[in-house]
Amino acid sequence: MVQALIALTSYNGKFFADGAKTGVFFVEAYHPYEVLRKNGADITFVSETGTFGWDEHSLSADFLQGEDREVYENAEHPFMQAIKTIKKPSEIDASEYDLFFAAGGHGCLFDFPTATGLQAIFLAIWQKHGVVAAVCHGPCLFENARDSKGDYFLKGKKATGFTDEGEAILQLDQIMVDMNLKAPKHGIEANGGTYVQPADPWSSFTVTDGKFVTGVNPASASETTQKAIDALA
Repeated sequence: MVQALIALTSYNGKFFADGAKTGVFFVEAYHPYEVLRKNGADITFVSETGTFGWDEHSLSADFLQGEDREVYENAEHPFMQAIKTIKKPSEIDASEYDLFFAAGGHGCLFDFPTATGLQAIFLAIWQKHGVVAAVCHGPCLFENARDSKGDYFLKGKKATGFTDEGEAILQLDQIMVDMNLKAPKHGIEANGGTYVQPADPWSSFTVTDGKFVTGVNPASASETTQKAIDALA
């Protein structure tokens, strides 16, 4: 059985112009969980502090509909039960896991680039030839992480992530400037990686570079996860 980790942002604070909080984007945690579950994986959730909160905009009718909303509103659903058992890095033995997946949400911008506990875990999984994947703002976790040789993990790798254009459409570009936050492209390129630009900000789009898989937005969460599973072969 595949042992999979889903990493979440611990940040859950005000971010949006209306005062709403950012945090974990619901479908970017739930859809990967479902794809992994349907493929027979055993799934554990982890965050830098062992806590998490939802991105409040991700719970709005614009982003949460149909079955996804039913899951969120059902506290007894296996996903809602599983995510409550979230662990912190000190409770995780990376050697037990085959696949690492970083979920998104703008909360990632705040804690992922300096989340050394989570970074140590994904680097250990990578070192033993496991699969490392992320979606939307999840690739921010790879920023600043260095391998055993001291090189940036992202150096020489192709990756994607939520676009600058998407931030502008959501009217978050100026907020991010004011908070000194940058979309994933900038960290990828600063660390020597190649950012792969999608044709548009909202369609499903993924990039596979060996056992490293990234996706660009919420619509990409399922495809990114499936391609990560495929990369295990």
